[in-house]
Amino acid sequence: MKFFPSKQGTKIQQSFFIEEKDILSDLDGDKGSCLFLGKYSLQEVSAVLKKRNFFKDAKKKGLWPLEYSMDTSEYPVQRFQIFYREKKEENLIVDLKLREAMIQLKEKYKFLFLEWLTLQNPLLEFSGALSPLPGQKHPGLNLGKKVLDLFVYLTRLSRLDGLMAYPAYFHNAILFSRQFHFLNPKKQGEVLGIIKTFRHVPFKQMAWIVHLDCLREKSLGVYKWEAEEQMYPLNKTLKAYFDSKQYKSEVKESQKKYEFSIDWGCYEGKQGST
Repeated sequence: MKFFPSKQGTKIQQSFFIEEKDILSDLDGDKGSCLFLGKYSLQEVSAVLKKRNFFKDAKKKGLWPLEYSMDTSEYPVQRFQIFYREKKEENLIVDLKLREAMIQLKEKYKFLFLEWLTLQNPLLEFSGALSPLPGQKHPGLNLGKKVLDLFVYLTRLSRLDGLMAYPAYFHNAILFSRQFHFLNPKKQGEVLGIIKTFRHVPFKQMAWIVHLDCLREKSLGVYKWEAEEQMYPLNKTLKAYFDSKQYKSEVKESQKKYEFSIDWGCYEGKQGST
């Protein structure tokens, strides 16, 4: 599970758009702070993880004891890592890069940005029927929903307007599609169009079809995944935007314009290289 920051702004309706100049750094925390998000000590972070049953789940999987690492050298971006037993790359369980930032949309909103997130079980390897998704080094923790709930809890605790992510892979966007919405209704329609067209295709297979450039769109040719801003809104105004007739109408119109198909010859020829 990985997210990356967007490099290009996305125009949404009339004045909904994000560009680098619209992301402000007027944070409440101290610059260069060793505190998590400039506010919370590692002891407080540990208390939240315990409250949300992360420790309980880790113990069930044999991932205990845990070690933590906090890197604030690129503040306001912070890197938080959790390791099994020792702080070694091969023992990495959670690798998180995040920050708080103000974004200028129609108004200024404050978000928790997930710039990078990896969840994995370093004790397991891929073999036989257990195959990876694009970008995976180890099998996941199967804690995606719980981790999302944890971030929502943290966002509410910090009184922010929502969560923001840029899904590096197509399958990340699908995994979070029930809770997150693309700011761009055309992108929302594009993704929903793929989901609707290929409901019969297994999730992991579809992930590789897109990653291997084997998905086709009638007017565009080879379909290539391009990440855009995907949001979990907590602010009432933002919730109203995603629930508005105009947004939903543009999503439907976008779905109608796409005609997707799978190049099975392409997939069968490339899957051996994964």
